[in-house]
Amino acid sequence: MKHVGILLALTLVCSLLHCLPVRAQESARARLLIEVRTGAVLSEENADLPLPVGSLAKLMTAYLTAQALENGEITMETVLTASDAVTGIQGAVIWLEAGDTITVEELLMGLLAGNANDAAAALAVRLSGNVERFVMDMNAAAFDLGMRSTRFTSPQGYDDDAAYSTARDMGRLACAVLQHESLAPFLTTWRTFLREDSVEIVNENTLTRTLEGCRGLKAAHSEMSGQSVIAACEREGMCCVAVVLGCADEDERFAIAKRMLNAGFSQFSLMLPALSEEFLLPLTVRGGTELAVLLRPAAFPELAVPRNAGELETVLVLPDFVQAPVQVGQAVGQVHFYHGDTLLCTVPLEAADAVPKIRFSYALRKVWRFLFR
Repeated sequence: MKHVGILLALTLVCSLLHCLPVRAQESARARLLIEVRTGAVLSEENADLPLPVGSLAKLMTAYLTAQALENGEITMETVLTASDAVTGIQGAVIWLEAGDTITVEELLMGLLAGNANDAAAALAVRLSGNVERFVMDMNAAAFDLGMRSTRFTSPQGYDDDAAYSTARDMGRLACAVLQHESLAPFLTTWRTFLREDSVEIVNENTLTRTLEGCRGLKAAHSEMSGQSVIAACEREGMCCVAVVLGCADEDERFAIAKRMLNAGFSQFSLMLPALSEEFLLPLTVRGGTELAVLLRPAAFPELAVPRNAGELETVLVLPDFVQAPVQVGQAVGQVHFYHGDTLLCTVPLEAADAVPKIRFSYALRKVWRFLFR
């Protein structure tokens, strides 16, 4: 399943945890701050605690819809006919009845800006045939994203003892959702009208209109999950997501998220590590047509590091030799980048040239030329 694999591969990047202040009187049960492009966790508290997350589950419904859009299964203009699955749905709705027609675009707006439960049901049936199969698809997608401490039981995120997730898993989901630009307008809309202006929707996430650089995502509340929010913000090329779960007060969740994001931008920045070529001495080759091979690093990933980090410590890990044959691009070692005792990332060191294995005929020619040069 296509998504940002690099985000998961670099989750170990930067265990620069507990760097941001936490106020003891705050009621949030779990929180996490993650930098989207690198996957670096900048701060966390109880990030692996399984909790009910309520309608934040709608982000997975939106993610699967975005994938269907990307794959060409549907378009924003695709007209859906609401099935019986919308009948009797309670809570936030856009007043769909079985047989009503509506576009995917309107359903996504209702889902993400209006938290509409009937919009979630309509999309689920269109994408998977029925709600039950869609829930299976939700959990399969969660597994593919590395959300191993998550279980969804409905496309709406209804309160259910069997449904749960963690701040870390929801952070992963938020990063994946943000990769789909098709969802951007729905994540950041504050107020709009749907269904020929007959239905007004107002986004519960007040940060969409009060936070500089906000890229939206979602707020949620329920009896089981309490008050929660996942908020994304981008400034100076750096994008962070704050996950705040289980607050007692609806305003507190926004205050915590805003403070976490502001602290992240003030205390961290993105940098590209570098390795001087003078450290990359040729590596001995045994049994090859050449005695050594030049090395080169693979592509360096961006890293989120403290603004006062200074130069990173570099550790090369290389064998004494490599056995021929050697292929171009073959990984023969590693370079590790550290900030203090924290491993930020590991980059493979590759062979810059091919070195064939020496054969008897080649060796005989070399000896012949040496003896009769």
